[in-house]
Amino acid sequence: MCPQPIIQFRRVSKVYHKGGADIHPLDEITLTIQEGDFVALMGPSGSGKTTLLNLLGGLDTPTSGEVIVCGQDLAALSSHERARWRCDHVAYVFQAYNLLPVLTAYQNVELPLTLMPLSRRQRREHALKALEIVGLADRVHHRPDELSGGQEQRVAIARALASDPDLLLADEPTGDLDAHSAQEIMSLLIALNRDYRKTIILVTHDPKVAHAAHRELHLEKGVLSRDVDVKNQRM
Repeated sequence: MCPQPIIQFRRVSKVYHKGGADIHPLDEITLTIQEGDFVALMGPSGSGKTTLLNLLGGLDTPTSGEVIVCGQDLAALSSHERARWRCDHVAYVFQAYNLLPVLTAYQNVELPLTLMPLSRRQRREHALKALEIVGLADRVHHRPDELSGGQEQRVAIARALASDPDLLLADEPTGDLDAHSAQEIMSLLIALNRDYRKTIILVTHDPKVAHAAHRELHLEKGVLSRDVDVKNQRM
């Protein structure tokens, strides 16, 4: 369990140098997110969403300011230490499912667990439990080409859950799905947040998807332009 709050951005800026010019995807972002929250991150292309997500997961470091996740200042870690920290605390779900086509659903879920200090029996227990949680206990031996798009995304979510992460980062997880499958995936994410207290940060362009979260953050040109408490609006 992480100390509260689970995420703190303190005047975080990120600057890239490209072609002799400075690009500012994030400009002095200050943000606090509590453990167990469900946050939708919205904004037009180029608004800084991906940069913010990369900072949260320790894939990048800020140019200035502090990014503190699970009590750890990520900029204070080396790249190797951030990789180890990420393995212990964070999991990703992407728009592209990124499943290995030659592996079964079970094997795809188990594969990242081989990087953790788990026995073969423990890996099997984790993988099967994760597939059960996402409703695919009867599809463990199916390969991706034998599954629907919604089922493939469920396998990807099971793969993320198998390590029991503190923070689930979902980048357009419904972007490649039809409306029915997208609704099923959102219902699953809502259940994971409600029943398992998973902290979820979801990037989306779809207002309907965003409205399922507790809170909507809107980025405009690297600046946090709006912070909407959706949960209280629904009450």
